[in-house]
Amino acid sequence: MSSSTAAAQPDREIHYASRGSSYFDVILALFCVVLVVSNIAATKGTQFFSGDLTIGPVTILPIYSDGGAILFPLAYILGDVISEVYGFRAARRAILVGFGTALIAFATFLIAMKLPSASFYENQDAFESVVWSGVRIVGASMVAYLTGQFLNSYVLVRMKARSSEPGLWRRLIGSTGVGEAADTFIFCAIAAGAIGITTGGQFVNYFVVGFVFKVTVEILVSPVTMLVIRQLKSREPSYWA
Repeated sequence: MSSSTAAAQPDREIHYASRGSSYFDVILALFCVVLVVSNIAATKGTQFFSGDLTIGPVTILPIYSDGGAILFPLAYILGDVISEVYGFRAARRAILVGFGTALIAFATFLIAMKLPSASFYENQDAFESVVWSGVRIVGASMVAYLTGQFLNSYVLVRMKARSSEPGLWRRLIGSTGVGEAADTFIFCAIAAGAIGITTGGQFVNYFVVGFVFKVTVEILVSPVTMLVIRQLKSREPSYWA
């Protein structure tokens, strides 16, 4: 082996930090909060722009979405950070813990709904309406979340195995594109009826808008994501060990 080849060899090593770190704990906690809050917010369907514009069977205007779109892209950004810095096993743990916290949150809402209402409480019907619509939302979110997040993490880690440290931006965008496509399609297919999406044209609008929005957010904040990743790599003693 030549000296130049030997010198280049360390750059091809794949590095990950130990997940037994306070940084990982904070990211994991934030990841779980994002997922739980997004599931609650997703029970509200949203509509932007007036008018009635269609091309063939596809609805162009108005644009349909849901309240979960406010925060859910952050789940993929955090998933990228965990996968890149801590590896697939850490990402798998984060995904499963997030799944468990979402189930606990929804089970709490179901139990609260069944508790006897106080005489002064006048919102029982509204509360039940939101919780029952949430059954389908949570089911859709869980199936989509598990599929999308595992694909996102797997693709990112496989891309890192091929390129090592270079190519971070490509890994972030490529993995997000795959994960968000699967996540958004599965979620929209299951949850559309729960928020009032009833036609095929509305569904295509709902899916395309959701996918484009999430990937666009990822692209726009990718400089910040890369900065966070680089800072974590420099601060985690075990990353370069």
